Amino acid sequence: MPCERKQLRYGHSEGHTEVCFDDTGKYIVTCGNDGDVRIWEGLDDDDPKFITVGEKAYSLALKKGKLVTASSNNTVQIHTFPDGDPDGILTRFTTNATHVAFNSSGSRVAAGSSDFMVKVVEVSDSSKQKTLRGHEAPVLSVTLDPKDEFLASASCDGSVVVWNIEEQTQLISWPLLQKTNDVSNAKSLCRLAWQPGTGKFLAVPVETKVQLYERGSWDHVSTLSDDLLTQPINVVAWSPCGTFLAAGSVGGSLTVWDVNSKLCVERQKHEKGFTVCGLAWHPSGSQIVFTDTEGCLSLLDGLNTSVSNTEHTKAPAKKPTKEYDDLFDDDDDDRLMDEGLSETNSPAKKPVTGDDDDDDDFLMPSTGRVRNRGAILDDENSLDTGSLRLGDDKFGDDDDTGSVVVPAAAKSVPLRPVYEGPMPTLPQKAFQPGSTPAHLTHRFLMWNSVGLVRGYNDEQDNAIDVEFHDTAVHHAMHLTNSLGHIMADLSQEAVLLACPGTDELASKLQCLHFSSWDTKKEWMVDLPQGEDARALCLGQGWAAVATNTLTLRLFSIGGVQREIFSLPGPVVCMSAHGEQLLIVYHRATGFDGEQALGVQLLQFGRRKKQLINGEPLPLSTRSYLSWLGFTAEGTPLLVDSDGVVRMLNRSLGNTWTPVCNTRETCKSKSDHYWVVGVHENPQQLRCIPCKGSRYPPTLPRPAVGILPFKLPLCQTSTEKGQMEEQYLRSALFHNHYSFLSSSGYEIDEDGQGQSQKEQQELLMKMFALSCKLEREFRCVELAEMMTQNVVTLAIRYASRSRRMALAQRLSEIALEKTNQIQEEEPEEPEEEPQYSRPTSRFGQSESTGGRYSSRHDQEEEEEQEEEIREEEDGQEMETEESTESRKRVNPFAKEAGSPVKPSLTPIGKAGRSNPFKVLGAGKPSAPSGQPRVTNILDNMTSSKKSAPLSGSAGKQSKGPVLKPLAPRPKTKTQSTLLQMTNTKSANKKTQQNTEPPAVQQKQAEVPPPASPAENTENKRPKTGFQLWLEENRKNIIADQPDLEETDVIKEAMGRFRTLSAEERLTWTERAKGQSGDAADLKKRKRAEGGAGGGAGGENENAEADENGAKKKKPLDPSSKLSAFAFNKN
Repeated sequence: MPCERKQLRYGHSEGHTEVCFDDTGKYIVTCGNDGDVRIWEGLDDDDPKFITVGEKAYSLALKKGKLVTASSNNTVQIHTFPDGDPDGILTRFTTNATHVAFNSSGSRVAAGSSDFMVKVVEVSDSSKQKTLRGHEAPVLSVTLDPKDEFLASASCDGSVVVWNIEEQTQLISWPLLQKTNDVSNAKSLCRLAWQPGTGKFLAVPVETKVQLYERGSWDHVSTLSDDLLTQPINVVAWSPCGTFLAAGSVGGSLTVWDVNSKLCVERQKHEKGFTVCGLAWHPSGSQIVFTDTEGCLSLLDGLNTSVSNTEHTKAPAKKPTKEYDDLFDDDDDDRLMDEGLSETNSPAKKPVTGDDDDDDDFLMPSTGRVRNRGAILDDENSLDTGSLRLGDDKFGDDDDTGSVVVPAAAKSVPLRPVYEGPMPTLPQKAFQPGSTPAHLTHRFLMWNSVGLVRGYNDEQDNAIDVEFHDTAVHHAMHLTNSLGHIMADLSQEAVLLACPGTDELASKLQCLHFSSWDTKKEWMVDLPQGEDARALCLGQGWAAVATNTLTLRLFSIGGVQREIFSLPGPVVCMSAHGEQLLIVYHRATGFDGEQALGVQLLQFGRRKKQLINGEPLPLSTRSYLSWLGFTAEGTPLLVDSDGVVRMLNRSLGNTWTPVCNTRETCKSKSDHYWVVGVHENPQQLRCIPCKGSRYPPTLPRPAVGILPFKLPLCQTSTEKGQMEEQYLRSALFHNHYSFLSSSGYEIDEDGQGQSQKEQQELLMKMFALSCKLEREFRCVELAEMMTQNVVTLAIRYASRSRRMALAQRLSEIALEKTNQIQEEEPEEPEEEPQYSRPTSRFGQSESTGGRYSSRHDQEEEEEQEEEIREEEDGQEMETEESTESRKRVNPFAKEAGSPVKPSLTPIGKAGRSNPFKVLGAGKPSAPSGQPRVTNILDNMTSSKKSAPLSGSAGKQSKGPVLKPLAPRPKTKTQSTLLQMTNTKSANKKTQQNTEPPAVQQKQAEVPPPASPAENTENKRPKTGFQLWLEENRKNIIADQPDLEETDVIKEAMGRFRTLSAEERLTWTERAKGQSGDAADLKKRKRAEGGAGGGAGGENENAEADENGAKKKKPLDPSSKLSAFAFNKN
């Protein structure tokens, strides 16, 4: 039964439609959601007559010049046909009628309603009506038996009932359907149909099959099914001869069965896959007309329903829905995937001639396969050219046996269809991101971060309004749209508009350059004949337009033609930001609902370059691109129809990372978010919520909402997952700093520093969590990602938690990171003395060495519990301190052991020395419990140069300006010790090199030295101003955080002068007193050292240091020493 599917045409507004032929077959009559009944003289009628019957028309029936309609005013009305004059109201219901049907003679009408009732009314006298009650839900469909005895109805209560009309009783009820509460929610309309003539069978569509019930016995006699039907059948209709049954389904499948043989003789698919909701046969049986839920109308033509033809169909050969000729035969046809081919342009439709003359008149079916292969003899010439040969040619199948028709002996074997592979997808049309569909009379041509362009095209006016979010950019504009522009883009400099070409006029590009400093604010360009603009965008100082000839044209903002190049495929959309141009195009045909898109990213700086060269664009499965653009900071983004937002990850080789799913925040399936802009700092997705739609209306002006970003990581409900998501997101959303700086833009140093601080804090929290979970390997992995200063913090935490093996490994990482910094940064002059104040929390056990070990157990127990509690309460204090410590110097300074040049290799134990060892005969050797701790420290060497301030990876490469470090107030003991070690280091040098490793324990006994700034000051007495500055520096910096070091000192001098004379005098005296104390202490210390009473002195020192530390930082009991050394000049 070869047939042709005609071109789809628009008939009614979106929603339920119905269709029928008149008795002669001359007219097609349709009704729809717009309340109109249209009368078409054939499918090509461009001006159908219409009758308005109400706000909505739910159903119609036509017989003997009477047109019956069910409309939204709860009535069933009659109109004359074809004049369309009202002819009265047939009956009324309490709610709307859902379906009406005539009997075969046209004397009666049956109507079903949402108020659960069915009525049968005489057309000649509407007072004669019978009411059938018994359904418990709205009625879906009704049908009258050709002999006028019975009526069948289907209802939302799940039942199909046969009634005796005269007695108004139920004969039988079958529970066949799924229960629903309303017709609009029903899976299927379940349109029932009696076989014409005898009324022998009642056809009931149930899910994907049609059940046939026999009249009288009401037994289920057979089922018509098709393997390729996957969605519920909506409507069924018998051919006028009663031999064939046509069915239309929810997915748009159209199937025709021969009822006698139960074989499927015709399969077609709706061009766009819309649900078929109306179906009718032409009185001649040669055509089927159908309508869909989107208001469209189409026709299957050329059906041959004479019985003789069906004798060939007895062999149960399956046929595929779509085959090779569907895929390839209509190359000359513009419709890409139109399976309804004309009779002429497919070789499969021509008669296939074999040697057997009887078969000369045998036509192949529309799918290009012989229905009964046994009908053609096994002969070299009789090839099934329509399917098999074509299949071999297209896919290069080597199996020759596939090309020969199976001989008659194999009649009973059903052969598999040749092509059951994926079907091509209709390519997505070109669109402007931020615009609403072009068919709307009032629409947004563009909504972006600069403003919005609205278009009006109705009877009164064809105009364009341009509004700016910031009116400082430009005032609003009203433009008459005489050229019919349908595309627009808007930037801080200009408005760009384009219109399509017509037969007479070329496609035009118009630019309103409102930021121009001269008086000519507008230019226009005609594209070459036959070239139409498909997409356009505005960058900084340039405009781009892509056309249907796969060409991209680049203009300067003033109208100079700058570049022209070809695109690899038809453009889908474009977007621009600054110097960047992002183009998305079709790189191939997609299959099974997928779009195969490619992306190019170009940068028009001083050196023009292509950053992404035609990579495939990732979308969700079976989705299409719905928005493309850049963040305010210049990172490309895309949104697909499933609501997934993907962002370009430049740090991972220009891959696309999903950063948000807008569907997760939608309340219902039909709600969507319409994206209008994106910011990375702060992280905001700006979009308009659309209820029950994909795009917003122009009026009232929609409100913009803000959605947060969330990476779809695993287990984000757990604390670990949340921190990982925050860290990854922070890293991704701050990539733009490095891109902008490499492109030569100025960047916000504070913002960058803040982002790196935030990332390091998150790493430290993750580290603490992994420590708590005893995942030490994971801790090391996290430490690899930290900056060197934060690793120091991690070492403290690890040793406090008594994880010495972990601390050992972390110290090696810290050493590596220090070496890397040293290699990256130029070395400083040799003379500068290098001291370091280690800021690591290297557990209590190391802080005071030998003396400490005696009361080690109980005290560490208490302090550690207190510390861990602090950590678990959220590392607020920790992170504050970490930023403090970043401002200090390298925790692993150079050993005194290498006199000439800083060496990067760790010195072996034998060659190591303790610069602060006080040699005394009576000193006991280190307790055996401690060696592992000091080995950790011994393995650390240090870089010549202190670590950068903020620990920022991004800034190191650019050589940041290091501000001088803030000196800190120190205890007397500290300064004494430093002065002492300066004077003693020379005569100690010889002893150090020979010192045995066992004695190195005592390295940990010494309190931390001060930073370089302090040490240089120690060589001469301090002034009162210096002391005052040390104590007040923090206040000054807090008041004015942006000051450079020199400005801080100037500000301090100003403030110091404002003090009263008495106050200044007290500061000066304090300074003198301090240097005097230091000198006395130094003498005493030397004497003690000489007499060999080193242990007592050290004890005293340690205690003094401990008290000092507590005074300085009451919050942090652990600011004790972990390890340190110093570099002699």
